[in-house]
Amino acid sequence: MSATISRLRIGVLGSGSGSNMQSILDAIEAGRLEAVLACVLSDVPDAGILERARRHGVPAFHVDPAPFRTKLDGEAEQRYIATLRQHGVDTVVLAGFMRIVKRGLLTAFPQRVLNIHPALLPSFPGLAAWQQALDHGVKITGCTVHFVDEGTDSGPIILQRCVPVKDDDTPASLHARIQVEEHLAYPEALRLLASGQLRCEGRRVLLRSNGA
Repeated sequence: MSATISRLRIGVLGSGSGSNMQSILDAIEAGRLEAVLACVLSDVPDAGILERARRHGVPAFHVDPAPFRTKLDGEAEQRYIATLRQHGVDTVVLAGFMRIVKRGLLTAFPQRVLNIHPALLPSFPGLAAWQQALDHGVKITGCTVHFVDEGTDSGPIILQRCVPVKDDDTPASLHARIQVEEHLAYPEALRLLASGQLRCEGRRVLLRSNGA
């Protein structure tokens, strides 16, 4: 029996302009991804991702993250969980969300919280991964879509896409090329999730065969 495609109800958490959210929305509107973008939440009141979502008719809210500066925890975390549940979300997508998510959110949406990172994990976790890659002198970098766990960029890897590092690259030029691949990788990872093809064995994320 082939895997059954389910229609994901996605809630996006973001802090910036929302280009990865846009790539997911474009894939939905083009029929490449069976999903509904149910809501977008941001910890930044004037984040571009909120205005971008509203232009497409997607419910978008600033949810106060206080009192914490770098993590989503305590009552703030509960506010986020409640808002996601109010909109029927079953899959949470982190798209440039500049806070560490904690156990409460991960427990509320088990194996349904995804992140994208601008490097080939486990290399260069954390901030400014493209700068880390340039500083280290690697010849290939890229992006990684992974399930989120309680570590920093340490969850099981769903897929990766590679980007060559050119001799004349600047941090900005390398980051721009990585973002091109991010905009392909995130919708593809969500498509695989919706199709029921993903299964976890320890740290490995494997694809079920069509006949599974």
